[in-house]
Amino acid sequence: MATSMRRRRARTASSATLDDAAAEAAPTKGRRGRLDGGTERKGPLLERLAHAATLASGTSMAFALAVAVVAVWVVTGPLFGFSDTWQLVINTGTTIVTFLMVFLIQRTQNKDSIAVQLKLNELVAAMNGASHRLINVEDLSEEELDVLHTYYCRLANLAKENGELRASHSIEEAEESARARRRKS
Repeated sequence: MATSMRRRRARTASSATLDDAAAEAAPTKGRRGRLDGGTERKGPLLERLAHAATLASGTSMAFALAVAVVAVWVVTGPLFGFSDTWQLVINTGTTIVTFLMVFLIQRTQNKDSIAVQLKLNELVAAMNGASHRLINVEDLSEEELDVLHTYYCRLANLAKENGELRASHSIEEAEESARARRRKS
């Protein structure tokens, strides 16, 4: 009982420290009482423009505008005799839009990836018995990720051998358990 109370106190103390760090990093209220993460955004002009372009390009109105541009281009084909210049206009326009959209899409994916990783880190940090060495695992090199993958594959195989698929332990514990079972057999 005393051990469980010590663990609970230690968890509460470490969780309070994490909560303090998260509170310092959390967005603060802006001029009108909205969180900075809301619709009112502060920050560098380029970031605000990229955010606005990302929001606008994902709307039905943006799609309708793109369809309208293509329709106007098709309708004006006979007026320009389907000339090389007429074709060059749409090719140039679509190339420019595609070039810019690649960067907007990558920006959005990077931001979403960071947000998902932070949420997963929070879950791992909050989960009792979880290995905290997986927090910020996305920052590891490919070689380090391969080592971790091999570790967890080995741990899963040992758990299958022992019939303890839901057990949470290290490879060393799983190997010792497997050896003990072999000795009994």
